[in-house]
Amino acid sequence: MISPPVRPSFGRDSTLPRRLVEFRGRFSSPPLFHHGPIPADALTVASYNIHKCIGTDKHFDPARVAEVIAELNADVLALQEVDRRFGRRIGLLNMATIERRTGLRLVPLSTTPQGHGWHGNALLLRAGQVTHLRRLALPGGEPRGAVVADLLLPAGPLRVVAAHFGLLRRHRAQQVAAILALLAEAEDIPTLMLGDLNEWRPGPRSSLRALESRFGSAHPGPATFPSRLPLLALDRIFGRPRGLIRAVEAHDTTLARIASDHLPLKAMLDLRAAHAEPAPTAMATAA
Repeated sequence: MISPPVRPSFGRDSTLPRRLVEFRGRFSSPPLFHHGPIPADALTVASYNIHKCIGTDKHFDPARVAEVIAELNADVLALQEVDRRFGRRIGLLNMATIERRTGLRLVPLSTTPQGHGWHGNALLLRAGQVTHLRRLALPGGEPRGAVVADLLLPAGPLRVVAAHFGLLRRHRAQQVAAILALLAEAEDIPTLMLGDLNEWRPGPRSSLRALESRFGSAHPGPATFPSRLPLLALDRIFGRPRGLIRAVEAHDTTLARIASDHLPLKAMLDLRAAHAEPAPTAMATAA
């Protein structure tokens, strides 16, 4: 099961001004919430924008980010901002050390020597194999990308869509449309979409509303940004079919609040139950 996060005392709701508590309640869900019973063999997945390893103290510290990754104990991990943005897009983490410590292997995505990801998106996998991999250049005013990886895991196939959306609402809407168009042409298997989607608005103004046709409600999940005082649910995890996602948590620890400006977001999946769902039961919970 997901264990309760270790919260620094200055982050407790009881110490926050009432208006901040109300604001967070409008734009995010509780830090930990369940969608159903969690099986013993649940799969742990996570998304983490590592902010190019620059912490909230302005220090560049890849080893600190690696410590947070180890805390997550994830089976599947999507990372954003893992490469240098300018000049040679070299990866910023010691992936060999991370693999030795956590068992997570980097899926080869980069088209640049020594890079980790595709447009800064990296995917790490503990067990299983990649059966099909697609790199998607997303529309918008700045270079953005998504990765679509079909995985064969011990509990069955799982499609993972990892993305980092743009800062402008109209670009995010275009990026949602591009991903939905790709998924519409693919075989319908249990699917997970996760990443830094840069959307904080709930309801009709959300650029993620179109995802509801495939993934169910696009209501914001737990707040992950800014990491020192999480107020906005910029990082999301969506799943299909209903029952795939059983719990979602903002990974709120003392180290996570310093290592990046985003907290990691993780979820527990019941992949075996998802494969038992009849095909028409497509909708799922999201966070």
